Amino acid sequence: MQVYPNRFSEQLNKGLQSFYLIFGDEPQQKLECIELIRQQAREQGFDERQSLTVDNQFQWQQLIDAFQTMSLFSSRQLIELTLPDGKAGAEGSKVLAELADKQNPDTILVIHGDKIGRDVQNTKWFKALDKAGVYVPCYPLEGRHLQQWINDRLRQHKLSADPSIVKLLADYSEGNLLAARQEIDKLPLVFGDKPLELKAVQQVIGDHSRYTAFQLADVLLAGDLQKAVKMLYRLESEGAEPVIILWALVKEWQTLSELHQLQQSGKNFKQACDSLRIWANRQSLYQHALQRLSPAHLAGMQNKLTTLDTAIKQSALTRPYVELCHICLLFGPADLTMITPEYLLEA
Repeated sequence: MQVYPNRFSEQLNKGLQSFYLIFGDEPQQKLECIELIRQQAREQGFDERQSLTVDNQFQWQQLIDAFQTMSLFSSRQLIELTLPDGKAGAEGSKVLAELADKQNPDTILVIHGDKIGRDVQNTKWFKALDKAGVYVPCYPLEGRHLQQWINDRLRQHKLSADPSIVKLLADYSEGNLLAARQEIDKLPLVFGDKPLELKAVQQVIGDHSRYTAFQLADVLLAGDLQKAVKMLYRLESEGAEPVIILWALVKEWQTLSELHQLQQSGKNFKQACDSLRIWANRQSLYQHALQRLSPAHLAGMQNKLTTLDTAIKQSALTRPYVELCHICLLFGPADLTMITPEYLLEA
């Protein structure tokens, strides 16, 4: 049974399950879900907790032994198994599938790790444990989902904030939910029960937002240039390699160009997306981008991408992020015909 983190507490209140699968690339939500299980388990007499990690030294017999051996001091136990990439291997798959058929009311198994794909979710062991327990996917929160999480966290502290403060907290913590929690936890200590004011909150919180090249690509496709520039600044401050950013930009330009060519050949937009295996939840991004970017714009982007690629490989740039910013603005599209690239000024 799949339950998202924002509903997980409600699910726990209905009763503990024998198995929990908690996977995703958002660490704060994973930690909170695991801690909720621990708390609920302690309240119900699960006084012993064992932690196992599947690594090069791990033997699956350790998990079997943990299930079969009870402590002298506790009759109920919580077992936490870290499965980093969600891959259990042949032996592990067999063990986990067998455990799914041996539910024990005195033993809870929590398996957690990084983001998993359909390949893992379609395995026999995963389906068996999912059917017998709860699967919690923990994805990074963005947009209204992040703002809803912030509102919920503020209410837990009995704080009320107008939309401008919620948006500020979201902008300052996007991609870094742990920082968001820490900043919100700090607000009652600073302001007590006083109403929150935007200027006062701005003075006590920091910008902890974190982004990836893939998130930048989505924002560019959506045409939000202001946010894209902020993302580039954060990526540069965190030391992200310019060649990775450039690769992401080239990939999106290539996809847009191929979509345009397929439509020119007679396919409708949906057929073109299906041909390129573009996920349904991202198709609207490409559609909006193609509505803004003409074939001439795409051709101009190709020239600038090719030139910048050569310059980066030849180490001809002292500030590559400036040129990357210029190319990002082309996704607007913005008119940059009056801007001379840095590497041409130095030639």
